[in-house]
Amino acid sequence: MRIAQWVGSASITLSALILSSCGGGTGPSAVKLQGAGASFPAPLYSKWFKTYSTNHPNLQIDYQSVGSGGGIKSFIDKTVDFGASDAAMTPEEIAKVDVGVQLLPMTSGSIVLSYSLEGVTELKLSRKAKLPDKAINVVVRADSSGTSFVFTKHLSAISPEFAKSPGVNKMPNWAVGTKSKGNEGVTAAIKTTPGSIGYIEYGYAMTQKMPMVTLENKSGAFVAPTTASGQAALASAELPDNMIAWVSDPTAKDAYPIVTFTWVLCYKQYTDKAKLQALKDVLLYGLTDGQKDAEALGYIPLPAPVVEKGKAAIQSIQ
Repeated sequence: MRIAQWVGSASITLSALILSSCGGGTGPSAVKLQGAGASFPAPLYSKWFKTYSTNHPNLQIDYQSVGSGGGIKSFIDKTVDFGASDAAMTPEEIAKVDVGVQLLPMTSGSIVLSYSLEGVTELKLSRKAKLPDKAINVVVRADSSGTSFVFTKHLSAISPEFAKSPGVNKMPNWAVGTKSKGNEGVTAAIKTTPGSIGYIEYGYAMTQKMPMVTLENKSGAFVAPTTASGQAALASAELPDNMIAWVSDPTAKDAYPIVTFTWVLCYKQYTDKAKLQALKDVLLYGLTDGQKDAEALGYIPLPAPVVEKGKAAIQSIQ
């Protein structure tokens, strides 16, 4: 599915696609899973859910790309069967869920700076870059966003001044910026507004053939976002029992500096056993066969140890 098909829309409704392609899913044994959250992994989740449901006609999966903050809220409010977040969840947020929470890193990817500047096809930015005195249209997220969280986490790691204000936040108080909703909206705004720069997930920039900034990393090397440079960054990540790990400023010379896991949020306990089994099965598919779809859509396949920890964690969901 091309990103352009749903640029400008904050949601992906997959159930209609599944029903029209399968001609089923309405029988007495039909199971419907409702999810909501991060736009960062939405293209990959769309691919997984459609492929899996095509092979399982009695399963419908409706995933709404509303941003990580919206996904966490829906998950806490129990209006969905699963959530999705690039910001994981805080201990305070987890404490609000009485049936427990299981976070699962399902994929990973780079956050890039993309721009629209006539005559410029290559741009390198150091950590103390000086730019011409010309008007720049900075495009930022309007919604509560895990992409913003990861981006500001990196900026806070490299700048004590930024760490003080605006700091790490899913919805930072930017001093300047044109606001757009979702990775989809930011991508469209950058592409259509000359003189713009903004932060988006690598897959959106790749699919739309948008230029991407080469960034200086902690070792002083200028590194472009690629699968290999993303894998170099993730190589230093150690996943603890809560399945949350951050690589906010990787030290490897060949590492791209802004890389993150992104998580599916599951309840530890489900009362509907049919939904429970369907969710566990589709998550297992995503961690195994689904990883083969990652690179073509601009994501970084999970390291083998992360996949194994994820598979074990799925079994703890009851």
